[in-house]
Amino acid sequence: MMDLIRWNPAREMFTLRNRMNGLFDDFFAPVARKNDETSSWNWNPAVDIYENDDNIVIKAELPGIDKKDLAVDVKDQRLTIKGERKAENEVKEDNYYRRERTYGHFERSFTLPADVDADKVKADYTDGVLKVEIPKPAKQQPKKITVH
Repeated sequence: MMDLIRWNPAREMFTLRNRMNGLFDDFFAPVARKNDETSSWNWNPAVDIYENDDNIVIKAELPGIDKKDLAVDVKDQRLTIKGERKAENEVKEDNYYRRERTYGHFERSFTLPADVDADKVKADYTDGVLKVEIPKPAKQQPKKITVH
C-alpha cells in the first residue's frame, strides 16, 4: 500500500531555488566545482576605482601573489592588470575538507580617459593590495578667440 504524503509547496520552492542556484553557480562561478586544471582560467580580483583631486585610483585585492608575478600595462587608453596566484602544494589533495581559494592567471582591463599620460602612471603593491594611480589630464580651458 502507498503512503499518503502531504504536499508542501514551501519544500518545492526550496528545491527549485537550490536547482536554480546550482545552474547560476555552474555558469558564473564554475571554479567552485572544478579541478585545478580547469579552474585556473576564471578568477578576477576585487577592484575599487575612485578619484581624488589629482588622480584616478584603482585598488585591487591580490593576496598571496608575489610582486614578480604582477604586470601593469597601459596601451591605447587601456590599463591592464595581469598576474598569477600560484597554488600551494603543501597539503595533499586528499587532506582538504574544503577548498575555496582560487589559483591561476587573471587579467583585468580598464578604459582610461583619452588624455592620460601613460608615462606618469604609478603602481605600488603593499600587503596584498595593488594601488595604481593615474594622473587626471589637465583640464583644458576654453580658449577665447578675438573676432577682428
